[in-house]
Amino acid sequence: MAGADGAQQHHPCSICMEPMAPTAAHRGGAACAHAFCPACLSGHVRAKLECGGGGGGAVVRCPDASCAAALDPELCRGALPSEVFERWCAKLCESLFLGARRTYCPFPDCSEMMVADDDGEECVTQSECHGCRRLFCARCGVPWHAGVTCEEFARLGEGERAREDLLLVKAAREGNWKRCPRCRFYVEKSSGCLHITCRCGYEFCYGCGQQWQLIHDGCPGA
Repeated sequence: MAGADGAQQHHPCSICMEPMAPTAAHRGGAACAHAFCPACLSGHVRAKLECGGGGGGAVVRCPDASCAAALDPELCRGALPSEVFERWCAKLCESLFLGARRTYCPFPDCSEMMVADDDGEECVTQSECHGCRRLFCARCGVPWHAGVTCEEFARLGEGERAREDLLLVKAAREGNWKRCPRCRFYVEKSSGCLHITCRCGYEFCYGCGQQWQLIHDGCPGA
């Protein structure tokens, strides 16, 4: 807008009230008549994203107390650093799935967010990441443990979840091997009774896995 002398009028920023040239003014939303300087608009959006609030912090409203209009990311984009704009868009995407069960790709170089595709009755296990296309277990939150059930995987220690460990668990299940409750060494019984003495000296029942007692009745066979 030009004044009577032909000079452009400088309107104040709605936050800091400093005058702005028309080229430096940014409107925040189609339903909002207020304009902001880039520094104030960027700082306002960043603060709202960090503190959260309605819609998980995705909905950023005009800072003027008399205006409840939501700011539009696209209209604000020219005033925002790229990382602030990208964070805002990511929060908006996540807000679309509020209430839905979400899962994330467990691979550190991906971490894609996905909505769990299940009917609420049975948890989906084997899944494919939409981003990196690798298989993972949505229930355990780890790369896919082929040949091992989620229950078997949960019983493994942190240092027992490598690929070769999973192959061993699968072989143990197929061969009906048992694991010593004390030292976790696998034992295979080829003949004889259920009384097992492990190499560590621990005595247990091959049928139920309990410590061996002199009187040991009611145990299933191997």
